[in-house]
Amino acid sequence: MRQLKLLEYALSALWRRKGKTTAILVVYVLTVAALASVLFLTQSLRTEAELLLRDAPELVVQRLAAGRHALIPEDYAAAIAAIPGVGKVQPRIWGYYYDALTKANYTLIGVRSKQGPMPLLAGRLPTGVDECAVGQGVAETRDVEVGDDLILIDGDNLGVSLEVVGVFSSESRLLTNDLIVLEDEALRQFFRLPEGEATDLAVQVHNPREVNTVARKVVRLKADARPITRSEILRTYDAVFNWRSGMLLSIFIAALSAFAILAWDKATGVSAEEKHEIGVLKAIGWDTGDVLLLKFWEGLALSLTAVLLGLLAAWIHVFWFGAPLLAMVVKGWSVLFPAFDLVPRVELQQLLALILLTVAPYVVATVIPSWKAAITDPDTVLRG
Repeated sequence: MRQLKLLEYALSALWRRKGKTTAILVVYVLTVAALASVLFLTQSLRTEAELLLRDAPELVVQRLAAGRHALIPEDYAAAIAAIPGVGKVQPRIWGYYYDALTKANYTLIGVRSKQGPMPLLAGRLPTGVDECAVGQGVAETRDVEVGDDLILIDGDNLGVSLEVVGVFSSESRLLTNDLIVLEDEALRQFFRLPEGEATDLAVQVHNPREVNTVARKVVRLKADARPITRSEILRTYDAVFNWRSGMLLSIFIAALSAFAILAWDKATGVSAEEKHEIGVLKAIGWDTGDVLLLKFWEGLALSLTAVLLGLLAAWIHVFWFGAPLLAMVVKGWSVLFPAFDLVPRVELQQLLALILLTVAPYVVATVIPSWKAAITDPDTVLRG
């Protein structure tokens, strides 16, 4: 009951100084919201990457020439498939295409003409050299739908007309937004790729624990091969998102500096009004411990309010509006990066660290200067 009464009095004291309280609260909320937005967005994108790569091949094998990614002979597939523990080895043909008309980069990928139906596709997959299926982003930027023609410029700088026979649904935007699917031979002709060579090999490994072992055997078998495991791709995404979020947090160091200055200013002294209030409380019988508890509750109430409002603002900014102020920096360069609903994912340890780094300094900065006034003789304080 005593603590509740102290909290009630602390809230009334904050309300009496509502101008100063509001100014501090606004800066506090903006600081917390900026930091929390970066953490929420980065963690959510990291989660999306994990979900997307869950069904990716356990192992992808590329070929290196002069230290760079080069086309890989398709006969490597038979040699790799002979390694114990390896299942199907699928040569893949894919590449990137820059569309000068929309100033966007598309991902072109080839499929086998006998491949079965694909979910989330309105229409069908291409079965001829003059057909294609496109993602929602491509369909919107090029204003095409099923039955329309899509014109691209091939490797010989000639226009190629492709009939759109399928459009991926909006539910698959994150996977297919910038995608154009062609039949394997059509894509080979488009990029002018030689027969018997592919972009890479997708390798199925029966036992996930043996992926690294198989990767080492691939290198011993083909010295110019570069195996890439799914876990390595996940670590790469994690490193990229950490670097970009760190860059944003560095930018927000100005906000942190402003908050530090605010806390320091708070710690350097108590206003004349607050000193007079402390003197009155001491004169009517409050002891030093009661005064410090009062100031503790004032600092804690203001801090927790600011943190909760800041976290709420960050949640709305990231998960309701898609983080428009931060998304382009964290997501990357793609013009056709899809609009998608970020999955809320918050690490408890990050949240606790954020609260500790913002609440504790302000509470301490509130209590310490009040201690000096609380131990001073009330008559001295009241006389100024």
